[in-house]
Amino acid sequence: MTTERRATANAARRKETSRRAILTSAFELVQEVGYVKLTIEGIAARAGVGKQTIYRWWPSKGAVLFDAFLMLSEDGAGEPAALPDTGDLEADLKTVLRATVAELTDPRYDEPMRALATEIAHDPELAAAYLERLDAPLKELKRQRLRSAQRAGQLADDLDLDVAMDLIWGPLLNRWLQRTGPLTAEYADRVVTTSLNGLRPRSPEGGSARAGA
Repeated sequence: MTTERRATANAARRKETSRRAILTSAFELVQEVGYVKLTIEGIAARAGVGKQTIYRWWPSKGAVLFDAFLMLSEDGAGEPAALPDTGDLEADLKTVLRATVAELTDPRYDEPMRALATEIAHDPELAAAYLERLDAPLKELKRQRLRSAQRAGQLADDLDLDVAMDLIWGPLLNRWLQRTGPLTAEYADRVVTTSLNGLRPRSPEGGSARAGA
């Protein structure tokens, strides 16, 4: 490796180290002081960088926090290539929604995610980043799983898959965001069962066909 290449590689490593320090500091600090009191200056001090370094990469504290959540996701198991597809749609959806409940009710994530949801609602630039980098890819995974069930005859052929996603995942997010009731694994199971009762193919007699579901 030439001297120039080594210098470039070292600079890239330093940049990544600084980036991770900033994101880790943002996530730790928001749990300690809350989102309202979270500041770019505070994040910079915790991370040991200048605040201009942060502003060079992110336009706002909401953008920093969003990337912090993405980093945590990447450091875990990573995004799955697809949702579970065992052939049992109801069981698979219950597994996924139970995992969603566990994440939404995790004390480490609950308040920071609420703050981020508020920022997304008021910041068009952050909303666009959320749509492109997280929401759209996740929706495509959900769409693929429902499409697989549709091909297997477990969902109606003329079903609007985008509306179906809203019916299945929407109640959890609504209950979490508005605090309209306890968010539990049992509630997630009821949402899946109730949703699928209306999404399955209709039998000639007008009932819901459960075969293969």
